[in-house]
Amino acid sequence: MNTSSPQTALSPELQNNPLLNFGRGIASYSEVKPEHITPAIEFLLKRAQSAVDLATDPDTPATWNQLAEPLEDATEALGRSWGVISHLNSVADTPELRAAYGAMLPEVTAFFSSLGQNLALYQKFKALSKSPEFAKLNRAQKKVIENSLRDFRLGGAELSDADKPRFAQIQDEQAILGKAFSDHVLDATDHFVHLISDESELVGLPDDVKAAAADTAEQKGLKGWAFTLHFPSYYPIMQYSENRALRRLMYEAYITRSSELAPKFSEGKLDWDNTQNMLEQLRLRDEEARMLGFANFAALSLAPKMANTVEEVDRFLTDFAIKSKPFAKRDWDELCAFAKNELGLLDGVQPWDIAFVSERLKQSRYAFSENELKQYFPLPKVLEGLFGLIQTLFNVKIESANLPTWHADVQSFAVKDLSGKLRAYFYLDPYARNGKRGGAWMDDARGRRELPNGEIQIPVAYLVCNFAPPVKVDGVLRQPTITHDDVITLFHESGHGLHHLLTQVSALGVSGINGVEWDAVELPSQFMENFCWEWEVLEKMTSHIETGKPLPRELFDKMLAAKNFQNGWMTLRQIVMSLTDWRLHSRFDAKNAEGQAVLDLSREIAEEFNVIAQPEISRWINTFSHIFAGGYAAGYYSYKWAEVLSADAYSAFEEAAKLTGSVLDPVTGARYREEILEMGGSRPAAESFRAFRGREPSIDALLRHGGLA
Repeated sequence: MNTSSPQTALSPELQNNPLLNFGRGIASYSEVKPEHITPAIEFLLKRAQSAVDLATDPDTPATWNQLAEPLEDATEALGRSWGVISHLNSVADTPELRAAYGAMLPEVTAFFSSLGQNLALYQKFKALSKSPEFAKLNRAQKKVIENSLRDFRLGGAELSDADKPRFAQIQDEQAILGKAFSDHVLDATDHFVHLISDESELVGLPDDVKAAAADTAEQKGLKGWAFTLHFPSYYPIMQYSENRALRRLMYEAYITRSSELAPKFSEGKLDWDNTQNMLEQLRLRDEEARMLGFANFAALSLAPKMANTVEEVDRFLTDFAIKSKPFAKRDWDELCAFAKNELGLLDGVQPWDIAFVSERLKQSRYAFSENELKQYFPLPKVLEGLFGLIQTLFNVKIESANLPTWHADVQSFAVKDLSGKLRAYFYLDPYARNGKRGGAWMDDARGRRELPNGEIQIPVAYLVCNFAPPVKVDGVLRQPTITHDDVITLFHESGHGLHHLLTQVSALGVSGINGVEWDAVELPSQFMENFCWEWEVLEKMTSHIETGKPLPRELFDKMLAAKNFQNGWMTLRQIVMSLTDWRLHSRFDAKNAEGQAVLDLSREIAEEFNVIAQPEISRWINTFSHIFAGGYAAGYYSYKWAEVLSADAYSAFEEAAKLTGSVLDPVTGARYREEILEMGGSRPAAESFRAFRGREPSIDALLRHGGLA
């Protein structure tokens, strides 16, 4: 690995800055301090701006080597150091780091906005695209140039000089608002603690959940059992607690976070209310779209995506909702009947009852519980099974590595080909903790590219989850077990990781996940989820936490029978969230909206499509980080869109299994790796899909897998 650093260009006071001295290598995360951020980013911004000035100089030839490559070098250095800071802001948040990150965010945003608006640079790239040299470039390089031209247009390069300052201001304000939205959700989640001192209030909770709550209390210097709004602490209460009042208390706290109701229900601060933040973001997005000549932000968002029109996406979601609704209605009616007849909930199923009743109905119908199943999934064993699967299908080896990390729980791994040649690195940060953003995600730490000297820069990825951490039981640290849903999450994020890590594309702008259409980027992640339901996979990745025995076939069969349990309702829920996002960005009058207008639209859509009424106090939209802080604005539909692609791609492995007896078919795996994973964004996703499947995608596999056919 090339670890050359730019130290020669650094002043003495900058040479020891961990955001500057890692060169093309890997940053020493634990050494990064808030005070390092401003001087490092200011230096890199100046260097990047110098590269832009050189690129736009009339004497600089419009060629790949003299225009595109040097510009990529400078912006990559800035992007990688800023990426380290952004990553730490997500996984190791402190007030000091947050402040330092927030101080430089406008500067970085402004630079990348100015890049997109730079007419002289745009003209240079246009000149390259029309030059004789363009024909000599490889496919990936051509795609980088074509994407760049599109991004210049979307970045405001064709705007008048009078409009450009306002356009840049919009980008800056959006970045600040997105960060504030995320901070509010994190603060509201971290702040709430419910302490229980009487064990009788914990009836129904599994032992490991109680042990984790006791551990949380101890860490906070409290006596008893402490529960938080972090999902591994919150959801088991909703699922297992027989204490209805406790379920209600936790639900009301969770569903009102970051809203005007938070002081009443979750001890939250009004400063963390995201109501106005959402309105302001939607206004800015609408203004941005109109400045660029689009009718709304949804139309703008489609410019780099697979879907063609706003109407096409709305129709896709609406039709899906209509197909799902009868199945959702059946699920809901079953739930209500069971709650009344078997659990004596005569006042009907309340929102805080849904997960509890679902779990009891599942246990009654299929004679197993999620907690029983969970005991077979110790995280190390699951990882062993996941890595074995990847190695079998894709002809690689995964080995432990020793990379610098940001927390003691973080693990690092090397991906090698069968000859032992290093292909990639990745990190796994598995556990929930304070200062770490909720949810699960994959992010790229470094992309694959061919360097000017011909050397290959290997990719590095972050895989981040929020599983329940190990806990001490009677003074002994107990290896954590994870739920089957957690297993699915891990496989999902590893799919994103493989897309980034196994790429063979050498042009950074389209290697790995770079340049992949947003509504296709979930194909590899959702594809991997399918293996979580295969006996030949689960058998090898399960080991009971106490007996060490693998998952019994009988329990697997029950689990499989329950696979689509309540899937009609859960599918409809996802579609309603997707429609809410889509219509907020295509039909919502953001300019004149005020007060609770965002919430009102979400209620209208819920009333039209959902089978369960949206509770009066629900403010779920106020924590919808995917669209207000996570890059999925007018893009949440892509999960369902990509599900069609991923289910159809997986059906190729099911077809192979009919011939070979195994879905772990290396021949089909090799085709999938070559046509989907290795291609990255170097060609349109539709083309990659056709190359793998030999035809256009079909929704049939998805409906069949989900029991909705």
